[in-house]
Amino acid sequence: MQATIYKSTGSWYSAKTSEGDFLQARIKGLFKIDEDITSTNPIAVGDKVTIALEEGGNGPAIITGIGNRRNYIVRSSPQGKHKKHIVASNLDQAMLVCTVKEPRTSQGFIDRFLVTAAAYHIPVILVFNKKDVYKAKEMEKFEHWKAVYEDIGYTVLLTAAGAGEGEGIGELKDLLKDKTTLISGHSGVGKSTIINRLLPHLQLKTKNVSGWSGKGLHTTTFAEMFDLPDGGQLIDTPGVREFGIVDIPKTELSHYFLEMQPYLPNCQFNNCIHMDEPGCAVKEAVEAGEIDLERYVSYASILATIEETTY
Repeated sequence: MQATIYKSTGSWYSAKTSEGDFLQARIKGLFKIDEDITSTNPIAVGDKVTIALEEGGNGPAIITGIGNRRNYIVRSSPQGKHKKHIVASNLDQAMLVCTVKEPRTSQGFIDRFLVTAAAYHIPVILVFNKKDVYKAKEMEKFEHWKAVYEDIGYTVLLTAAGAGEGEGIGELKDLLKDKTTLISGHSGVGKSTIINRLLPHLQLKTKNVSGWSGKGLHTTTFAEMFDLPDGGQLIDTPGVREFGIVDIPKTELSHYFLEMQPYLPNCQFNNCIHMDEPGCAVKEAVEAGEIDLERYVSYASILATIEETTY
């Protein structure tokens, strides 16, 4: 029987069959070893799996196989920075919810997410939420980021999910229609509020940002997929404070800064990492204002965290 994983709690999975029924399932005993999967979670939300019912059909379903993943998005595992955790698989796009205020999303965090998505060929929508609390200074910052990321080719949207009728939510619905979308972001940016606008019947729990730290409080514990009423699926994920880069060597990082791609063939050295090398076309583009300086600073910061010895 074929099914899709809708929720993972680590040892138990909620699977939706091709007939539309939901079953509780667990992994076949030797599945992890047989499949030789190197991530800390052998099965992720979005996976297409084969399941079998136990004799009599009274017990939980057993996951006996996993289909080939079209793509997936990973982050470093909480169990160790050298291990990877698959956040979700078989995605059409990802949506990163950001905020300029309460709490402020750093550009470094945004760029780490975009690098990971680009590495797995997943388009990203950047949703800047909480417009209702932005003053002139925050709006100026948003307009700057909007110009930078739209110029690269990303879709940027401004929303106020927690106020009034939910400004921007209608436009967001159009972007999500008939697509499987992962939603991610720091805790406290309003992911659950946005989901409640899209799927009011869920009434997901939301919490205010922690006053003493400015950090959002976690409200989502496990990744879970929901069907959208107008077609498509939305995968909610636990809020993350950092997004660790995994499986990307230093010499490949620039390939996932999309605006750097046109300049890479013009560097003097094939293995140029665009720091101190002579004849670097990327650095020349930065100096000429063709590549945003803050994006280059993000690139250098991420590059410094990659340990070449791991490859």
